[in-house]
Amino acid sequence: MMIFRIWNGLTTHDNATKYEQLFYKEVLPAIAEKEVDGYKSIQLLRKPHEKEVEFITIMYFDSWDAVKEFAGEDYEHSYVPAKAKKVLKRYDDHSQHYEVREQKDYK
Repeated sequence: MMIFRIWNGLTTHDNATKYEQLFYKEVLPAIAEKEVDGYKSIQLLRKPHEKEVEFITIMYFDSWDAVKEFAGEDYEHSYVPAKAKKVLKRYDDHSQHYEVREQKDYK
């Protein structure tokens, strides 16, 4: 089974690049340091809007146990480092989790 962990955050246009750099320099290494067995990958999505920039992360885990190893027993609680909180206008306090029921890859 595959589990998607989805989180959303928004920031100003001025802070969007700051957040993205922080994500690559600090958030990704912190996730890798956890060495969670069953953590497969992460995607960072960015979408500019008129007054702000939206970021979505989608993490892939191969089990609920892996999600809990990453996030703890209160696994729905979001992982947002203090530095990220300073540049984000608002963000999800809780991540959404979905079981992948079907995945079809095409050439």
